[in-house]
Amino acid sequence: MRIATFGAAILIAVSPVALVRAQDAAQTSENAAKNLADAQLSALTDSWLRYTETQFGQVEGADGSSEPGDHLASVTPQAEEARAAKYKQMLAQLDAIDTGALSPSAKIDAAVFRTMLQNDIGDAKFHQWEMPFNSDSNFWSYLSARRNFTTVAEYERYIGRMRDIPRYFGENIANARTGLARGFSVPRVTLKGRDASIAAYVVKDPTKSPFWTAFKDMPKRIPAADAARLKAEAKQVIAEQVTPAYANLLSFFRDDYLPHTRTTLAAEDMPDGKAYYLRQIREYTTLDLTPEQIHQIGLSEVARINAEMEKIKDQTGFKGTLAQFNHFLRTDPQFVAKTPDQLMGVSAYTAKRVDGVIADYFGFLPRHRFTIRPVPDSIAPFYTAGRGGLDACLMNTYDLPSRPLYNIPVLTMHECEPGHSFQAAVALEQDSVPRFRRETYFSGFGEGWGLYCEFLGNEMGIYRTPYEHYGQLSYEMWRAVRLVIDTGIHHYGWSREKAVDYLASHTALSQREVGTEVDRYISWPGQALAYKLGEMTILKVRHKAEKALGPKFDIRKFHDVVLSLGSVPLPVLEQRIDAFIADGGQGLPGVKYN
Repeated sequence: MRIATFGAAILIAVSPVALVRAQDAAQTSENAAKNLADAQLSALTDSWLRYTETQFGQVEGADGSSEPGDHLASVTPQAEEARAAKYKQMLAQLDAIDTGALSPSAKIDAAVFRTMLQNDIGDAKFHQWEMPFNSDSNFWSYLSARRNFTTVAEYERYIGRMRDIPRYFGENIANARTGLARGFSVPRVTLKGRDASIAAYVVKDPTKSPFWTAFKDMPKRIPAADAARLKAEAKQVIAEQVTPAYANLLSFFRDDYLPHTRTTLAAEDMPDGKAYYLRQIREYTTLDLTPEQIHQIGLSEVARINAEMEKIKDQTGFKGTLAQFNHFLRTDPQFVAKTPDQLMGVSAYTAKRVDGVIADYFGFLPRHRFTIRPVPDSIAPFYTAGRGGLDACLMNTYDLPSRPLYNIPVLTMHECEPGHSFQAAVALEQDSVPRFRRETYFSGFGEGWGLYCEFLGNEMGIYRTPYEHYGQLSYEMWRAVRLVIDTGIHHYGWSREKAVDYLASHTALSQREVGTEVDRYISWPGQALAYKLGEMTILKVRHKAEKALGPKFDIRKFHDVVLSLGSVPLPVLEQRIDAFIADGGQGLPGVKYN
């Protein structure tokens, strides 16, 4: 009692002015701590950005994006280990920062940066570089420019990269040999025909090489003398260095790699396979889920979507089972484009119809424009249906009967607008976000957003026929089935045939797409899980915000807040939407919401 009375007496004796001064001092001290912590984090992420640009031969473009420099990255084991050691050092520096003192925006930066470092360190732990390609993606198909450049400097950097290809290929081949020796390789069954993507570059005439595309129609702004010099250099480099490097890679792929690849399918069958698969799940989904949990989520989603597909089938008046309806959709000529341009036209028209309603769903509209291109011939036979990026989204026009037109609107929503191309542009134009975050990519967020955009097409009025609505559901089912198949193959030991049958029996995908997709899941463990789990997370936080905010909820503000993050781990998205709810559903500063 005496202590309480004494304390009260002291409080009474302190003047109001002194209390205010003490509070101000405490606030000043807190602000100083926040400023210091924010500054430490900013310096660390800036150093990471400079380091990675140097390591991977990149330069900063005029719009703030990272562009290729005049050489390719070193991928020797020594270089990879050195990068991993640097990232561990940076992670320790991040741990030393008082994260509790960070400002709200800096806390997001720290969470994103931590996950990036952990992913790179995790890849190094399993020597991911020893399997430098899979049935879907590789290190050799994306080096040739698909369009011309605009400056002499860009052409000179391009030729510099071309000169570096023999060294770069040699390092990747050496890594792949090491992986083969320890049983860490792409499953053989998934690589049939993939050598065609290399053979396309083995040509006698340099002007027939895909690397010559950038020189065919050089812009008139390039001085004639420079254009002549650059073309002459390019011909020589293609003939003497690029083509021989691809020929050597082709021989390695056919004669050495393919005959010695593993015949098992499961990631868990590889060295330290169970831990490796868990690492892949964590990296691609940014969630802590087990294969068993994901498998069950997939089965539940498959059952739910199947019921929705039955309803759409009935709307069309089709008399028969769902399996028969899928067969009808795969085989009826009315759904097949007669020319590649017809397919591309449906995609382009879909994108323009999205333009007509985009302002009703987004307040921040990016200035950056994208185009729609066909998938290059060299990879189209075994490439996925489409893929989107900042400058372009690709539509696969190979084997038109396997690309039914009712799927093109939903594919465009995912890959182009408001999917990947749109999302990448919004992220790049967030001046208030540190540059290191404007081009980050986490599959759980990025692919989850793409699949969410497919769903959003219903609300935006993009799907105009029952068949296009069914295409959207079939695509959603495709992603739900992935949860079952990926875990089925890599954890439960499914055969390729079982996976093919499961995918074919639940979707309207063509047989070509079914085979290509299953091979992708076999050779790229965990990546297929990102789509559905990411979409479910985005829908969950949207529904939470709608319920909490009621009439204050504005879909434009919600979408702007989501996309202004760039690409982030899914738990970070959930935390940001909690803050969005707490602040009453505020949109982005500087954006007018009528």
